[in-house]
Amino acid sequence: MDAITQECKKVLLEKNINPASSIEFDVNGKIHTLSFEYIIETYMQASEESKLVFLTALQKSMQADALGVEKFFEGMGQLLLMTHLSDKFGV
Repeated sequence: MDAITQECKKVLLEKNINPASSIEFDVNGKIHTLSFEYIIETYMQASEESKLVFLTALQKSMQADALGVEKFFEGMGQLLLMTHLSDKFGV
């Protein structure tokens, strides 16, 4: 695990948020569940610059409150699902 991934998880733990927490998405009646940890690890496969942008955005969401963190991971999870579905259907 690289330093940026560790920092993302540390930021969550400092606010007593379990990285194993998850968000459910309903896509055409099918429920998809993504954990915060999965979302972090998926985004950490990007370039160094993208990883830093993700970390900075996560830190900013932490300044809002628990709802800010929830919204952050909801948005990031939606992006992952849209990317996955567009790849799957060749959109």
